[in-house]
Amino acid sequence: MSKIIDGKKISLEIKNELKAKVEKMKEKPTLVVISVGDNPASKVYVGQKEKCANYIGINYQHMHFDSITDEELIKKINELNNNQKVNGIIVQLPLPDGMDEVKIVNTIDPKKDVDGLTYLNAGLLLNNKTSLVSCTPKGIMELLKRENIRVEGANVVVIGRSILVGKPMMNLLINANATVTLCHSKTKDLEKITRKADILIVAIGKKEFIKKEMVKRGSVIIDVGINRVDGKLYGDVDYNDVYKKVKKITPVPGGVGPMTVVMLMQNVCDAYETKK
Repeated sequence: MSKIIDGKKISLEIKNELKAKVEKMKEKPTLVVISVGDNPASKVYVGQKEKCANYIGINYQHMHFDSITDEELIKKINELNNNQKVNGIIVQLPLPDGMDEVKIVNTIDPKKDVDGLTYLNAGLLLNNKTSLVSCTPKGIMELLKRENIRVEGANVVVIGRSILVGKPMMNLLINANATVTLCHSKTKDLEKITRKADILIVAIGKKEFIKKEMVKRGSVIIDVGINRVDGKLYGDVDYNDVYKKVKKITPVPGGVGPMTVVMLMQNVCDAYETKK
């Protein structure tokens, strides 16, 4: 049995499931992605979303602005909120310096907030109510489920407390009856905590930070890190160092990354079906 959790393979399975589902729909769901400025990484991510949407059969619209005021952008979002044919809205982050990301993102109708970033969706998740959930944590839960890795009752350690990954990840795990410890840059005796983890989820943005002495034998490692060094991608976990010690591990690239985009499309389909 392979130790590697193949995110590419699992994401393709889900893409095909969504494609079959969309083919049966009377109307195709519509996703609108808004980008501002000239961030090279954002261009790559927007391209990935377009490719995935086209594969599944979701209507994809990209609205790009070289520059725009907060007020103008909020007006555009409200127009999309009121457009019955639009099911999902994303503002590609980061926005250029000086723009009010929080205010802009929270303008999105929570029912169309397919990135799961509005305060309302975050609050619904916290209270274990149905909501649109941030795509990377949602993708991790799906990986664990499809790999038959038991979350209920497991001791799970999450390193990183971002609003994109760490905090929603913690809430999803608690809602699934795991015992969760959330660690961050101010955590003392980190190694003592990580060595007790049945499942270790790492999202800190530090190349190969986690070494074999920091992990429990037979544990499951989910590496969310994407660190680009000299044109090569590295995770937050030293993959080769920990490999022999662990039961399952996600590679970088090809682990969590492919799941994030496909979960976005899952959210678009969910938003479409909720609207009906």
